[in-house]
Amino acid sequence: MNILTIRHDTPGCADQVFLNSAGASLMPRQVVARMKAYLDEETEAGGYAVAEKHAAEIAQFYVQAARLINTQPENIAFAFSATEAYIKALLSIPFVQGDYIVTTNDDYASNQLAFLSAQQRWGVHIVRANNTAAGDIDLDHMEQLIKTHKPRLVAVTHVPTSSGLVQQAAAVGELCRRYNCLYLVDACQSVGQLPVDIQAIGCDFLTATGRKFLRGPRGTGFLYVSDRVLSEKLEPLYIDMRGAAWTGADQYTTRTDARRFETWELPYAALTGLTEAMHYAMELGLEYIATRNHMLSSLLRKQLATVPGVQVLDRGTEQCSIVTFTRAGFSQEQLEALLHTHAIRYSVTSKTSAQIDFSAKGIEWAIRLSPHYFNTEAEINRVSAVLQA
Repeated sequence: MNILTIRHDTPGCADQVFLNSAGASLMPRQVVARMKAYLDEETEAGGYAVAEKHAAEIAQFYVQAARLINTQPENIAFAFSATEAYIKALLSIPFVQGDYIVTTNDDYASNQLAFLSAQQRWGVHIVRANNTAAGDIDLDHMEQLIKTHKPRLVAVTHVPTSSGLVQQAAAVGELCRRYNCLYLVDACQSVGQLPVDIQAIGCDFLTATGRKFLRGPRGTGFLYVSDRVLSEKLEPLYIDMRGAAWTGADQYTTRTDARRFETWELPYAALTGLTEAMHYAMELGLEYIATRNHMLSSLLRKQLATVPGVQVLDRGTEQCSIVTFTRAGFSQEQLEALLHTHAIRYSVTSKTSAQIDFSAKGIEWAIRLSPHYFNTEAEINRVSAVLQA
């Protein structure tokens, strides 16, 4: 990887230490240029004509997304966000009173809220697998829960937003196949940061966003839908004219592919930007990206651990490019002011995003730094120097 070229492609690297790719990363010039060119055409010809002109390019979105996660274009649907994709997947599952959802203690907040909403609306039960002493999913306990409750759905967040933990998505997939459970994976923080292989994970649904480690535009993402889901004719609770054809006054015919989960109106300029972002990542190589991310995040954790009063909070056998910490004697406001003064871009995760995780850790908030492959060792050194001083 040519870091100088990559940083040249990333204007936002010039005057700051950007460590918030887990929030919304910096887009490469190529992504922005693609969207601007598309919007320029729309100002001249209107959205419908430009979409028709670029139909082949728009179709490449599905090809690139499928290539990114090792599946087929027919299994991909565009989404405006990972959460929108997640909700559409949930609403396609015919929950009834008494059904069970098996999940983990480290699931994303919006997903947990959706489960609680299903609990209130349909009488669904939520059970969570324990963690091991290291912080991983206790797979034996998860198997016990699956055997006992025969859940309608098993749901796992691959990389939680509140820590650097990487959960064992593939191992859970093996359990779901063994016991014939629907399996939903939130890959919002892992796609673009790590190689994500649908064939290895073996899930029925997977959701991803464009704005984070993929370095695409906000308002973009995608949903993976398995052949099993398609063959069992699961579809969104409310389908529209993109997902189905109105074939009679009182009937409709659903699409056979994953695009039954889309709506008619799509932001095609942003879609082409996401396509370009996926192409950019794959040209660099996801294995190379993951290797460099591991190096940078490991260096950051190692250096933070040497700063008096800093507590690095990440747990798990496998950890990634989300690094969370607090510092004794410093309030949240003081730490934020310090980082802001030195142009270090970060985010704050509060307990409202990680009720179970942060309760177990005895904290109300944490600073979250998320290095990505365009960052340098010198930038990591600068962060630790600022905190040390």
